[in-house]
Amino acid sequence: MADRILRLHRRGLLAGLGATALAPALPSIAAAQARPSLALQAREGSVALRPDKPDTPIWSLQAATSDPAIRFKRGEEPEITIRNELPVPTALDCRGIDGVPKAEPLTARVPLAPGGSDKIQLPLRHAGTFLCDAALLGDGQARPVRGLPLIVTENEPVGVDRDEVLLIEEWRLRPDGTAVAAGADPKGTLPLYTLNGRTSFELSAAGNQRLRLRFINGSQRTVLAVKLENHDVRVMALDGQPSEPFPARNGAVVLAPGGRADVFVDARSTSPIMLHDGQQAHQIGTLAISGHMDRRAPLGPAPALPSNGLPARLDLKSALRFDLALGGPPADWVAPANFVNSAAPAFRAKAGRIVVLALTNRAAIATVFHLHGHHFRLLDRLDDGWKPFWLDTLAIDPGQTQRIAFLAEHAGRWLIEAVETNWAAPRLIRWYSVE
Repeated sequence: MADRILRLHRRGLLAGLGATALAPALPSIAAAQARPSLALQAREGSVALRPDKPDTPIWSLQAATSDPAIRFKRGEEPEITIRNELPVPTALDCRGIDGVPKAEPLTARVPLAPGGSDKIQLPLRHAGTFLCDAALLGDGQARPVRGLPLIVTENEPVGVDRDEVLLIEEWRLRPDGTAVAAGADPKGTLPLYTLNGRTSFELSAAGNQRLRLRFINGSQRTVLAVKLENHDVRVMALDGQPSEPFPARNGAVVLAPGGRADVFVDARSTSPIMLHDGQQAHQIGTLAISGHMDRRAPLGPAPALPSNGLPARLDLKSALRFDLALGGPPADWVAPANFVNSAAPAFRAKAGRIVVLALTNRAAIATVFHLHGHHFRLLDRLDDGWKPFWLDTLAIDPGQTQRIAFLAEHAGRWLIEAVETNWAAPRLIRWYSVE
């Protein structure tokens, strides 16, 4: 079961014509005029990975903001302009944004050539923590590519004092200070981790503050566990969707590459922020207490976050069922750069049907599965229930089969990704159709 992946040990780790005639149009005109906009650039950048040494050159997705993330409200429909200033083609992937088929990379939008630009309208149906990424075509390229967190806030009040984004990234650094992109041989490199782009990060908070921490695993290949020492960590959302609140096992949250977790923490004492990569533990930051909030009584348990409207139950008895093999010989899986729309889909489903996928990992190491367009439930072994959370990404142990279920709600052509948890392993994709 997925509990093996959620345990904090090495195997567990791998484990969106007059006044009367014009009146109906006025609201839509006003809405268009009020539509927020966002300009993104895929461009050269750098990150400081070595003390007193030159910064490491990278490629990154950038926006004109001092915040580590871009932020909108649920229900907004921003117009996103992206310009590619890189010397290679790129594709924008808004990870976790469900139900926007016109924005789907490769199946609906061709890669953006160097010097090119594109506009996408992105309806934000769901509140949550998401990730805008330009690494879909990044395997083996000259430089690694950084993503950009996308935060969609709830329209209802949420009982926290602070809301912080914590983006964890992994770098494979050569002795000369350059970094190796995922999908390339990392021989001779040193793994390094940053939190919000820093090798030493400090989050300052007042004692008794309730913090909403949005952890994002920005690593391209590694399953990571993050732990805040000496604090109770309560999981409130996974992969951008609210869950039934539950305590993190041993205070640690395990995230597959691209995975996200929103947790609530009541700040108590200065504590290290620890990360485990399946090999060893690393301190990637510190929660530093400065002063204390004057509260007459401690805050009680937090209620669940407002629902995004995903179904409370799934009728598994009438579900369409498909087997999908991951890892091993690629078979029908291809590298993103080789994807063609004429390829046969992995499966087809009518809109409104429940789909159950049996995912079997044939690789010798853990493999990460990522579903575009929809979120899914992780099923119990006997298909008699599911875990109390939604996911869009799942790490599967070698030789194991996991079953997932989702409502095929959004018509379109959607990608499926699979990648082994090996830095040099290629990212592979297929697609599925909801009609």
